[in-house]
Amino acid sequence: MPDIVTATDLTRRYGEGVAAVDALAGVTVAFPAGALTAIMGPSGSGKSTLMHCLAGLDTPTSGSVTLDGVELAGLSDKALTELRRDRVGFVFQAFNLLPVLTAEENITLPLTLAGRKPDQAWLDQLIETVNLTDRRTHRPAELSGGQQQRVAVARALVHKPAVVFADEPTGNLDSKSSGEILTLLRRSVDDLGQTVIMVTHDAKAAAIADRLLVLADGRVVHDGDAGDADQVFQVMREVVA
Repeated sequence: MPDIVTATDLTRRYGEGVAAVDALAGVTVAFPAGALTAIMGPSGSGKSTLMHCLAGLDTPTSGSVTLDGVELAGLSDKALTELRRDRVGFVFQAFNLLPVLTAEENITLPLTLAGRKPDQAWLDQLIETVNLTDRRTHRPAELSGGQQQRVAVARALVHKPAVVFADEPTGNLDSKSSGEILTLLRRSVDDLGQTVIMVTHDAKAAAIADRLLVLADGRVVHDGDAGDADQVFQVMREVVA
């Protein structure tokens, strides 16, 4: 599979002089299309910073990011906003739904903002896939946490992005809802041909991935097959010890 996102010698420094902290310290990594990659690491390891740089939400201090054939460094704010809107899907821990919109309106929001009409057949398939057919007209306050996150996953997929970034997507959910969201992300790769890059601290979540990337102190310290949850635990114990 071709690489959909690549980072080359990525550094991200916060602060200056003796107070400077390198959240990323020369990360080079590529993400193939049509795969689910889990990124793990202890708190402060740089995993969220890496995701934000890959997605164009943060600007690296040095190095380059290419997303779907476009190098991010040369883009104006407007072009970067359009690239994120058209080619990137986001799923956040906090759902980030608009309370005044129905589930369906929240799902189609990226298209509404772009002035585009949804592909009705694709929208119907998505809503069915996330098991929200009978919740289309409900507002977020009328939905459970798991249902709200399913709306967020559908919203991330509705415009058929090049890549979906999921930042701790199960962090606010109970185990049953977490399992449903992880199954959904896995299905989006297997059945819908999506590419997913997921930051997580949960070994069970990482175990659904094709690949496990572990960061420590701003560097990649492990890059290999995810394996099952026990194997993920073992990797984390070995590389973060």
